[in-house]
Amino acid sequence: MPTAIRPEIAVRGRDVLGECPVWFAADGALRWIDSTAGRVHALDPSTARVESIDVGQTIGSIAPTARGGVVAATGGGFSLIDRDGHTTLLAEVERDMPGNRMNDGKCDSRGRYWAGSWTVDLTPQAALYRLNTDHSVDVIRRPVTCSNGIGWSPDDRLMYYVDSTTYRVDVYDYDPESGGIRARPPLVEIAEATGMPDGLAVDADGCVWLCLWGGSAVHRYDPHGRLDTVVELPAANVTCCAFGGADLRDLYITTAREDLDEAALAAQPDAGSLFVCRPGVSGLTPNAFAG
Repeated sequence: MPTAIRPEIAVRGRDVLGECPVWFAADGALRWIDSTAGRVHALDPSTARVESIDVGQTIGSIAPTARGGVVAATGGGFSLIDRDGHTTLLAEVERDMPGNRMNDGKCDSRGRYWAGSWTVDLTPQAALYRLNTDHSVDVIRRPVTCSNGIGWSPDDRLMYYVDSTTYRVDVYDYDPESGGIRARPPLVEIAEATGMPDGLAVDADGCVWLCLWGGSAVHRYDPHGRLDTVVELPAANVTCCAFGGADLRDLYITTAREDLDEAALAAQPDAGSLFVCRPGVSGLTPNAFAG
């Protein structure tokens, strides 16, 4: 039987679409977003203080930069975000596709920022992109429907990726120098009744922590696709997770109120909050954008 874990509330909130927790080691803060509301939150775990900035547009994901700033996949492409929430566009994508929005993303070990889009009506008209350090953009995979979780194995030889409506975690051979990928068999296929696969994190043991939208859970799968741990949450729509804290042993988990009716919200008063647990393993240091 998988080990069951129940997390605590790190920040009680009402995020419409809480997403993309990332540990920013430079200032000892956990940042995450309310994607729909266009807000970036920052938690100082040592004081429990939370600060938020309004970006004025939807945000799909954020990542640290090598200079200590924030890079983001925003409504129009890839942008830098300053301390006041002002954005500077680095690269525009999908100008001719107003029904698409940018979504989950992370930086690889060479400082390139990978993030994809999703089509609001869930048709296969989105893509996975890579923002290179010279601000050029490569299309890595197209078409996809809802580009979501992404991560790399500790040895940098594998890349994990989720297109949510496929209900699986795909695996690719990965070349860190070129950024090239080659498909392998999926890590795991998810039964629809379990929930839709969303964001993911990879731990130092090479295991994948997968968030399940509609599934009230995060599942940990070993490198062979075996389920060994379940984090049980009091919110149905579990969106993304990341390791943080000075020792990278705190697993932070975002949730959402989106798509919940009044009855569901009444039954899930903590939906939209940020959760945390210490599952007994450590995560990997987040990579920063080097552009």
